[in-house]
Amino acid sequence: MTAVKAGEIEGLIRRGPDPRIPVILVFGPDTGLVTERAKTLAEGFVTAIDDPFALVRIDGDVIASDPGRLCDEASTVGLFGGKRAIWVRPSTRNIAPAVEALLGIPVTDTRIVVEAGDLNKGNPLRALCEKSQRALAIPCYPDDERALGDLIDRGLREHNLRIDRDAREILVRSLGGDRRASLMEIEKLALYAAGKGTVTLDDVEAVISDVAASVLNTLIDAAFDGRVEVVERDSRRFRQEGLDPGVVLSSAMRHATALLALRLDNPDKTPSATAALWRGLHFKRKGSIEGQLGTWGPGRLRQAIEILQQAVLACRRAEPILGEALASSALLRIAEAGRRRR
Repeated sequence: MTAVKAGEIEGLIRRGPDPRIPVILVFGPDTGLVTERAKTLAEGFVTAIDDPFALVRIDGDVIASDPGRLCDEASTVGLFGGKRAIWVRPSTRNIAPAVEALLGIPVTDTRIVVEAGDLNKGNPLRALCEKSQRALAIPCYPDDERALGDLIDRGLREHNLRIDRDAREILVRSLGGDRRASLMEIEKLALYAAGKGTVTLDDVEAVISDVAASVLNTLIDAAFDGRVEVVERDSRRFRQEGLDPGVVLSSAMRHATALLALRLDNPDKTPSATAALWRGLHFKRKGSIEGQLGTWGPGRLRQAIEILQQAVLACRRAEPILGEALASSALLRIAEAGRRRR
């Protein structure tokens, strides 16, 4: 069993996994963190990331269509020798047969990094990698407060900045759910405070947009409440305000994941009692969240998460204008499901 525990992941990535383990599966609901870790593991194994023979990028759908392609790539020797990495991007199709075949052949000086979405324990690809001694399965869940604090400190340190304690606390509460979105916010703050030496609370309040507040909260709650008309209206609004579709989808996925965790951890509690356990929930949203906990069961929430995951993957491959349409479509599908449940 080679499933990596959450507390061991950062140390493992810093020192590098055992080179004798050729396959690394990176998966989870935090798509930004999945991509960041997959990128680090793939690029960190080779000496020349710009060399297409050393670092091979393959779309997961290509592997699903041609399972033998992965073994062929892993068995290929680089033109000039040296280590090689194969980075398999996310797929909406099952690539477990290709990975299973790969685990059955000898692989030397090659690392295969497979990037995936939020895989449940019964998923064939996850189960295969967790059971194999020749693979690692690395989960990527939304950053907790400690991880966010470390992320903030590292990001600002790269710009020769430190941050006041109260500003740091507010910033931590404004981030999370998607590593890529958090990094973008930290980078934006660092550019705003460049040359100041210390980031203050005023700097944070001037720059950071809480991705779980304002129009996003209204939009996401409307989707899970089943209020289709509001979703249509606010989807147009987020397009006009230039919000990143990936951030919108990641926030919606974080919301669905939080609802699912509350439902699974508190099966015998009323919606009102369960909503009271939602840390940091604004009192104005309490009634909406209670209604969502009452109408969305675990199975339906998993379906909503799957819809959002597929939309996130599609957005990453599409032009920005198509990304906005994909995000709106996913939220409308959830709103329609919410209306039927209501």
